Amino acid sequence: MAVMMIRNIDQDLEVRLRKLSAIHGRSMEDEAREILRAALPDEGCNAGEAFKAIRRRVEAIGGIDLELPPRNASP
Repeated sequence: MAVMMIRNIDQDLEVRLRKLSAIHGRSMEDEAREILRAALPDEGCNAGEAFKAIRRRVEAIGGIDLELPPRNASP
């Protein structure tokens, strides 16, 4: 296995990683690995798999409510 060190991470990013790892009950290192796995899917990933991966991530935090703008009739 490879070893990676990431330097010069700004404090806000470190705090967000710490909070997210606590929510998931993982170490910061494990959380960073999981983020990398989700961000860098296998080469064979298709749009459907990408959608499923995004959905898993969003559902884990309770989902996101988006306000959709009204559709306008085209002229």
